[in-house]
Amino acid sequence: MANQPTPIQVQKFLSGVDYPASKEDLVRHAEQHGADRQVLDALRSIPERRYNGPNAISKEIAHSG
Repeated sequence: MANQPTPIQVQKFLSGVDYPASKEDLVRHAEQHGADRQVLDALRSIPERRYNGPNAISKEIAHSG
């Protein structure tokens, strides 16, 4: 992804998520909190599974970029 968001940018829109959370939960939460397309695209690119916390999400986004 050319314009990969930073973990801080992503986590800004995931504040308050109840973990563990599915990819679908994360995308929905980010949408509801005004995430931009860059962040939503990054979240949509991560594998379908349950995430135990912000570090796991940041790691997946880094690997998908």
